Amino acid sequence: MDISLSNGRFLVTGGTGSFGQTMVDRLLASGAAEIRVLSRDEAKQDAMRLRLRDDRVRYYVGDVRDYDSVSKASRNIDFVFHAAALKQVPSCEFFPLEAVRTNVLGSANVADAAQRNGVAAVVFLSTDKAVHPVNAMGMSKGLMEKVAQAAVRNSSSPTRMCIVRYGNVMCSRGSVIPLFIEQINSGVPLTVTEPTMTRFLMSLTESVELVEHAFVHGRSGDIFIKKARACTIGDLATAVCNLFDVPAKIEALGTRHGEKLHETLVSEEELTRAEDLGQFLRVSVDSRDLNYSLYFDEGDSGRHDRPDYTSENAERLDVPAVMRLLATLPEVRAQLPRALADRV
Repeated sequence: MDISLSNGRFLVTGGTGSFGQTMVDRLLASGAAEIRVLSRDEAKQDAMRLRLRDDRVRYYVGDVRDYDSVSKASRNIDFVFHAAALKQVPSCEFFPLEAVRTNVLGSANVADAAQRNGVAAVVFLSTDKAVHPVNAMGMSKGLMEKVAQAAVRNSSSPTRMCIVRYGNVMCSRGSVIPLFIEQINSGVPLTVTEPTMTRFLMSLTESVELVEHAFVHGRSGDIFIKKARACTIGDLATAVCNLFDVPAKIEALGTRHGEKLHETLVSEEELTRAEDLGQFLRVSVDSRDLNYSLYFDEGDSGRHDRPDYTSENAERLDVPAVMRLLATLPEVRAQLPRALADRV
């Protein structure tokens, strides 16, 4: 069938979250015939319903942990964007089984229901924390990727499944930038865990562009990554202060449970088979079965001489560059005083 955002019937799991709402807006603007939002929070669904007031959007109260919820929501659906997840690193550290139930078993429910209901394509949303994971959230997302790829390997279903992987989404729910702005407005120092910590930066719009690219161009089992810039958390905090024209007062708290100093978007092993698509990287699935050869004659032709693609070695933004990036975000501009907004 035609793979585009127009005229199709879509399911967005976790559709009331930051990404989900941005994706629904994009689908509506593109002319989608029907959009189903599956989430647990009926209050957020009601707020979304009042904001959109569009009969093409239908709301399903349910949980990806429950197969029946997912199966009912995905019946007679063409495409699925699977965004529902537990994403807070410290919370998952204290409740790792909850991360497994949502991020792993819930994703398995999505894959199974999509194949059983004849869905044409599914895009699973992953994170840089899934690469060389050190925390429960990253481990569960890494397993989510394996679940999706195993569903491709182990089934003859025509349902196409691919994965996108990205870093921190600026101004999404739970991100640090809204916290910094709140602290500035309260007149208290900005709290950071470790100023030298680096993170990838991506806007909500860019995250939707990545998902759309994978949706249109992805093959089953592919992982898509959008090349991203990075900065230190200390520079990010300083840039927010400068943008709001306040002195940069920063308090270091120390790393939280399960935090890395630097994140990794693509591992060295994945880079040996990655395809460079300009703005994006495509890592194809290892589609071999379990009938490995007992011996080999030519050896491994893959060369493992490329370092991991990390927030430490990615293009690094300095404070002025971060300020320019922040000034492009509608969520930040809406918080700036009028006089400052007119200057940037």
